[in-house]
Amino acid sequence: MSCQKCKSARIATIGGKTSDLCIFAFDGKERIGYVPFNVGVGGGNSDMLEFEYCLECGQIQGDFPITKSAVEEVFEDGE
Repeated sequence: MSCQKCKSARIATIGGKTSDLCIFAFDGKERIGYVPFNVGVGGGNSDMLEFEYCLECGQIQGDFPITKSAVEEVFEDGE
């Protein structure tokens, strides 16, 4: 794998278990629960926080930009 921005091969993977206590905050709202889906850090009905980033330029890897509707869904699911 190479970086989406600078093409470096220096990609690190981060993962962690949140035990249902992942905090996602945006625009004055906060949600505590499972890792949110569709915001680039893992997600779904999962405790696992997972993402990759470039050690050369710092770019988080994934599908960006995150749409406004995807962020709004995080606060609508009630978890």
